[in-house]
Amino acid sequence: MRTPRAVLVALTTAFALLAGGCGGGPAPRAWAANVCTALSPWRTEISTLTSQTQQQMTAKTTPAQAKENLVRLLGGAESASETARSKVEDAGVPDVNGGQDVATGFVRSLTAMRDAYGRARQSVEGLDAGHADPFYDGVESVMNTLTTEYNQSALDTSSLDSEELRAAFDEVPECR
Repeated sequence: MRTPRAVLVALTTAFALLAGGCGGGPAPRAWAANVCTALSPWRTEISTLTSQTQQQMTAKTTPAQAKENLVRLLGGAESASETARSKVEDAGVPDVNGGQDVATGFVRSLTAMRDAYGRARQSVEGLDAGHADPFYDGVESVMNTLTTEYNQSALDTSSLDSEELRAAFDEVPECR
C-alpha cells in the first residue's frame, strides 16, 4: 500500500515532467529572451569599443599611448564577448528540433569572436611602438585581420530552421 507521501511525490514528479515538456530544455520564447538578454549589452559594448577604437586611430597620440589604449579596448571586447558567450551557453539548449545545433552555433560564433579580439589584442601588444609608421601599418594590418575573422565568425541565421525559434526571436521584447 502506498503512503500519501509516496503518492504526492509521484504526482509532483509526473506534473514536473508534463509541465517541462519532453525535451527538457527551455521553451523557445524563454531561450530567445535569455539569448537576447545576453547579447544586448554585448552589442552595446562592442559598438562603444568600436567607436573608441576608431577615435583612437585618428587621435593625436604617441604610438605608445595608442598601443596602450588599443590593447585595453581590444581586451574589453574580448572580455565582453566571453561574458556574452558564457551567458548564451548558460541559456541551455532550446526545446525545439535541432535545438542543440542552434545553441552550439551561437556559442561557437561568440567563441570565435572572443578569440578574434584576443588575437588582435595580442598582435597589438607585440607591435613595436618605437617608430610611428611601422606601428600604425601594423595596427592597420591587425584591424583588417580582426575584421575578416569577425565577419567569418558571424552566426548565419539563415540556416535557423526552427519556425518556433524564428517566431520567438521576432516576438519576445528582449529581442526588439
